[in-house]
Amino acid sequence: MERQDRDLAFMLQYENIAWFDGGAVRILDRRVYPGKVEFVTCKTHQEVTQAIADMVTQSAGPYTAAAMGMALAAHECRGRNAAGQLAWLEDAAENISHARPTTVSRMKIITDGCLAAARRAIEAGEDAARAIMAHTVEANDLRYSKVRRTAGYLVDLIPDNGTVMTQCFGETVVGMMLKECRDRGKTIRLFCPETRPYFQGARLTATVCRDMGFDVTVITDNMPATVMQNEGVNVFTSAADAICLDGHVVNKVGTFQIAIVAKYMGIPYFVTGAPDPGHPTVDTVTIEMRDPEFVLQAMGTRTATHGVKGYYPSFDITPPHLVSGVVTDNGIYSPYDLPRYFKDGDGEFSQAGLNL
Repeated sequence: MERQDRDLAFMLQYENIAWFDGGAVRILDRRVYPGKVEFVTCKTHQEVTQAIADMVTQSAGPYTAAAMGMALAAHECRGRNAAGQLAWLEDAAENISHARPTTVSRMKIITDGCLAAARRAIEAGEDAARAIMAHTVEANDLRYSKVRRTAGYLVDLIPDNGTVMTQCFGETVVGMMLKECRDRGKTIRLFCPETRPYFQGARLTATVCRDMGFDVTVITDNMPATVMQNEGVNVFTSAADAICLDGHVVNKVGTFQIAIVAKYMGIPYFVTGAPDPGHPTVDTVTIEMRDPEFVLQAMGTRTATHGVKGYYPSFDITPPHLVSGVVTDNGIYSPYDLPRYFKDGDGEFSQAGLNL
């Protein structure tokens, strides 16, 4: 299969997300990109876990970083016997998959796939790190190709010369949506809320849109309602950190309030991604509470006086009655009919539940 990251923006290229080479993993530091193009170098799989926890990479980036961390773990234990290598890799998988609490079930799918590739290589007397790398590129190609199918269904819902509002950084589906528009000759413009406190919308989504040649405007997080009212927004769309089987959407905090406004304005909200069997109901979701100090600053500059408290839930939950449709690689589903997705699809990608 041809590499599926071809013709996508810089930060969507596999090597520019996270890459194992020379006994270390290099991860693009999305906390400072695009102001600076810097990579964090991790020399142990524990450092990869910490980088994921520290938000060095975000959106779908942690899934590639996790796989590269597993390749590094295989490199670390290469001198051990077969049983010793497998024990080391199982410990590494447990460590890496729990880097962030909200995504444990999906991270385990990544690390389990790497473990299976390593086990086959070790049993055949082959290099486990090399096998994990090959597996990761193949898995990324599969994911990118299926996200491209998802993007195709989404683009069907956007009128030519239409206006799209995004939220946070949908990663692969954003790139594939724009690639699909470009290939069809469809012109769209985009409004990207900035998505504080990490500014993923301003720094990441907007940069990808600009890199791929599209008209994009950044707005602050308190502007979506007035922009929808005055700028002719046709579609609000986001990816998701989890789409529960009961139709609840877990995504970057702020998604819920934009969905409320979209519903009021009569603008459809389409979430992209596969429903997650690891979350049969919203009750299974743990909302990650991050360091409240981050909301008291903007890109390192303090914006509130000392003594003021902050509050920082990473995600919020949008109920199904605000979701117009769940756009997947198998087509578009009602949020109230998501179990049918698993009957319609091939299962493998469905089980992975990778929405970004």
